[in-house]
Amino acid sequence: MTKHKIYTMSFASVYPHYITKAKKKGRTKAEVDEIIRWLTGYSQKEIEAQIEKQIEFEIFFKEAPQMNPYRRQIKGVICGIRVEDIEEPIMQEIRYLDKMIDELAKGKAMEKILRQP
Repeated sequence: MTKHKIYTMSFASVYPHYITKAKKKGRTKAEVDEIIRWLTGYSQKEIEAQIEKQIEFEIFFKEAPQMNPYRRQIKGVICGIRVEDIEEPIMQEIRYLDKMIDELAKGKAMEKILRQP
């Protein structure tokens, strides 16, 4: 099986795009970071360290301290694919993050984006 190109992209190379997308819609970097912390369990310092190390997406998710179990509640389409139907674990994690950033940019309330029991 070949790796998706996105797996080998650094998280740091995509992170600014998340920020730009959010800011264009009046949201903040702090909200983007909150989503990433919620999803992965990284602290803010750990996120910044991963960015500085230019860590690949695959490693970023594999080394995440605690993937949030409520991420499985994330449903819907991103890039034309239903996130809940993605079978490759790392690609699904990437698309969960994409979906949450998309929801942020669409004006969804943080309480709704950060799924809770």
